[in-house]
Amino acid sequence: MDVAKLKEDWVGLEFDSVDFEMKQEEMLAFAETVGEQHPRFTDPEHPDFQAPVTFTSKFIGRRAFPKGFPQLGSGPGFDAGKCVEAFLPVRPGDRLTARSHIADIYEKTGRSGSMLFIVHRMEFSNQEGEPVSVVDWRRVTQPRRGEG
Repeated sequence: MDVAKLKEDWVGLEFDSVDFEMKQEEMLAFAETVGEQHPRFTDPEHPDFQAPVTFTSKFIGRRAFPKGFPQLGSGPGFDAGKCVEAFLPVRPGDRLTARSHIADIYEKTGRSGSMLFIVHRMEFSNQEGEPVSVVDWRRVTQPRRGEG
């Protein structure tokens, strides 16, 4: 598997854009689910009420990968975690636009052998066009025999 060629062909290519309206009920439900207790996240009457900083990690686009992206590995792979970088608070009524692209493709060797990581990045901006957050999720798969 030529990881350098995969990166050259796919990293940075925007392939999806989705709009989301931020709803107070969803923000409160998310805060409860993740065990948030600070009133800033749990009390809509709080003067600085906002969603927890990881709130944008719950959103998905219409596509996980660009059209034509190769089937990599011996199976569907699995979610290897998410990372959220927050820049601005998310508030009820905000309209966020999420744009997706492949941020990175890299290979690592672990106890079970070679693993291929694909980093799907969603960049969220608000109705003013200001960056709100970036969510990276990693998918990991093992290359088919003879690929790694």
